Amino acid sequence: MTRSGRHLSNARSRYAAVRESLGERAAPFLGIDPRALGAFRIALALVLLWDLLVYRLPGVSAFYTDGGVLPRSTLAEAFPLLEAVSIHALSGSAWAQTGLLALAACAAVCLLVGYRTRLATVVSLILLASLYARNPYVINGGNTVLVVVLFVSLSLPLDARWSLGAGRRSGETDRADDDADPRRCSVGTAVTLLTLVSIYTVNAVAKYRSDAWMSGGAVAQIFQLSEFVVRFGPFVAEHAAILETVNWLWTALLSASVLLVVATGRLRTGVVLAFVSAHLGMAATMRLGVFPFVMISILLLFLPPGVWTLFESVTPTLRGSSRPAEADSAYRGDGGSAAGPERRGDGSATDAAPRSRGRRAIRGGSTLLLVGFFVALVWWQAAGVGLVDLPASESDGGLSEVSWSFFAPNTPDGSNWYVVRGTLESGDAIDLRDGGAVTYDRPPDAAETYPSTLWHQFGFRMKSAGADRYRPLAAYACEQSDRNVTAVTVFHVEQPVDPDGPVGDPVTEEKVRVAC
Repeated sequence: MTRSGRHLSNARSRYAAVRESLGERAAPFLGIDPRALGAFRIALALVLLWDLLVYRLPGVSAFYTDGGVLPRSTLAEAFPLLEAVSIHALSGSAWAQTGLLALAACAAVCLLVGYRTRLATVVSLILLASLYARNPYVINGGNTVLVVVLFVSLSLPLDARWSLGAGRRSGETDRADDDADPRRCSVGTAVTLLTLVSIYTVNAVAKYRSDAWMSGGAVAQIFQLSEFVVRFGPFVAEHAAILETVNWLWTALLSASVLLVVATGRLRTGVVLAFVSAHLGMAATMRLGVFPFVMISILLLFLPPGVWTLFESVTPTLRGSSRPAEADSAYRGDGGSAAGPERRGDGSATDAAPRSRGRRAIRGGSTLLLVGFFVALVWWQAAGVGLVDLPASESDGGLSEVSWSFFAPNTPDGSNWYVVRGTLESGDAIDLRDGGAVTYDRPPDAAETYPSTLWHQFGFRMKSAGADRYRPLAAYACEQSDRNVTAVTVFHVEQPVDPDGPVGDPVTEEKVRVAC
């Protein structure tokens, strides 16, 4: 080896040593236990399957076909970019949409069991983003978080534990792991953890900028939005003291979210469990789609090794279900392998060196992309709550509707529902939802006026749309009605509310009238 070659090799060795040292120091804060990665993968796959099969599949005809509430022609007019990039927009038939959902479900199952994990993640990401682009009216912040999480998880070895892609180590290796911190730290682990913390932190800032949250009445006002309140929610809504306590506890917990990355051990575990409990409470009282469960899935990544060791001690069949030792050795701070250049039998380097340089270039580009994505994500969140300004060309389009501010800083001040009036051949009018008399009074339970979570998301996102967007909805109501109706009229009704209840009378707005 030449002198310059030796100097280059020594420099690389020193750089690798520094990098490894930094990784070891950062691991307790920004590292992830491989067992947490396995649990996260399983939870994420279950959320995907729930979203696809429980939420989306029953609504295929209504929300994803040309005969539904958003045909491709309307999508192209309203969101031309989304129509251009969505695979689901290639066909308007129910069988094509069902087939794509089945393919996405198969990818989610592969992710669940850890088979071809990286490929399954890529396919899941592409199909899910395409599905959401096909009808952006039936998604909320939880769905966009799910897409982001799938993207950043491409930088993680999700099959590190409890997967078909994992092997068994020798008992000696397992014992060595018992004595050492199993967490590994990389740019990918750091970005993944910091993404969740950024969501919570920006949300905390939004709460502090809100008069409703700082007065203690935001949660009480949210629980007056009866279209969101389900399951145990109506019971909780009757207890003002509980709602005010939840208001302050949630604000305090969001403010302490930085502890997820600066704390370790029991304190970090306690903060994780507090967030998990909060999200379970949301799921038990409000109609929020997959949002609470996506957040719980990500929170699993923060649990320290001691929790997973305890978990394995009570589930002995999972003990030792891990990647081979050589696979774990590749899980380095830079995402690359610890192995040196391949050599021939005589000790001379093979052509692996150019390939190694190529891999390093790819890893470097991937790292820059990941970091750039994270910076853009934080900037977008900050813009969503008004901390930074958007360019004039990007400030329109209802950023607040798709941001992750989650009822902050401006808490909704009106409960919304719809009345779909059908005019019979006799001239009489009926409510097409239940066949009864048409009334615009506030229903006893506004949540019941929406047949499903997707219908609720659609109604919530459509409330400010013009007549052209409502026309397919009215036409769909004509087709689905089992009565001989000659016309359908769609009304949007809003009941102003404050923390103490309804204020004044409902405001009715006719959106569109269509002849059947």
